[in-house]
Amino acid sequence: MNSTCEPSRGGDGRDAKAGKDTVRRHNLSLVLRAVYEEGEATRAAVAARVGLTRAAVSSLVEQLLAGGFLSERGKTFSGQAGRPGTALRVADTGPAGLGVEVNVDYVSVCVVDLAGTDRVRLTEHRDNRGVPPKEVLARAARMARRALEEAAGRGLRAVGARLALPGLVSGGSVRQAPNLGWDRVGAEELFAAGLGVLAVGVDNEANAAALAELWFGEAGRASGARSFVYLTGEIGVGGALVVDGSLLRGAHGFAGEIGHLVVDADGPRCRCGSRGCLERYAGQAALLRGAGIEESAGAAGVAELAARARRGEPRAVEALERAGRMLGLAVSGAVNLLDPDAVVLGGVFRPLMEWLGPAAERELAERVVSGLWAAGSGRLRASSSSGDAARGAAAVVVRGVLADPAGHAAPPLG
Repeated sequence: MNSTCEPSRGGDGRDAKAGKDTVRRHNLSLVLRAVYEEGEATRAAVAARVGLTRAAVSSLVEQLLAGGFLSERGKTFSGQAGRPGTALRVADTGPAGLGVEVNVDYVSVCVVDLAGTDRVRLTEHRDNRGVPPKEVLARAARMARRALEEAAGRGLRAVGARLALPGLVSGGSVRQAPNLGWDRVGAEELFAAGLGVLAVGVDNEANAAALAELWFGEAGRASGARSFVYLTGEIGVGGALVVDGSLLRGAHGFAGEIGHLVVDADGPRCRCGSRGCLERYAGQAALLRGAGIEESAGAAGVAELAARARRGEPRAVEALERAGRMLGLAVSGAVNLLDPDAVVLGGVFRPLMEWLGPAAERELAERVVSGLWAAGSGRLRASSSSGDAARGAAAVVVRGVLADPAGHAAPPLG
């Protein structure tokens, strides 16, 4: 039985109407997601994919066109007999998502359309350590408002906002962000007060980046990997776990804090209060310091580190190899525990993969018991250039629209 069947009528008909509305709402999402996943499709192709009649799909498509969720792009020919169909795509105007990443030394804001395309991007590089959280979040909200104004000029209407932050994030608050110096900060409330126009959600920045990799990057699409460990190198080291296409959040939402796995019990004190954490050896600050570059040099320092390694300067090469060994040591435990398809290195690790990767692969090959992680297996890989935490955060909003277009229309779809 397909989803076009009518529900049974209640005594006064109200249950039947509610049932019909629910079915239609579900089918609107079914059709919109089919077009999104195909990239371009005719009404006939959508009907064949979702199992609804052509008449039902045509009715639903007209509503989605009227609501600004779909657009028509001319005729397409199948090569078979019959009239050509009109090609449908998700609209590049209308509903959109706003994503904001606040990290230790930068803030990045983006607006993505329903196809997940990054349409507006603003980035400000500034050290946020020691700055009151209210001030940092107010500045991020001002950037977000500028991005919304620019998006509106392009015909985009953000329907929600998602904030990505480093550290332990739960219930709209940052429980602890050692590298920012934040402790129990009501980030969602503070950011929403500054933004003032949209519903706001909050998540860990590594989770958001991992979702961007899943939805837009090679880990989730080209290779078919649906389970992977994601590490993002910034001032510290963040991590996220994707299992069967979904984030593994843990009992309290704190899963994935791989930067605070201990790789040397007698190592240096970490900002989290422990000793010998991975980020003390493989975070951006540790990499730059080990190569003799000023820790505060940020993105320019990372570029300089890569340049020195490319020239074969011993101190730079040694710093990267040491960090690679520690990454491999930490990740091998996660691989043995979770058996993922891949480990993906993002953030500053991505441009440094040429030097980090071999040392990490050697550790993985030696320590992973399955025998599947030999050097050259391709399971350890750099993240895609098409995703980051801000885009992943914005895409969470967009996925909500795809799941329920009726709830995001202006006016609501009936």
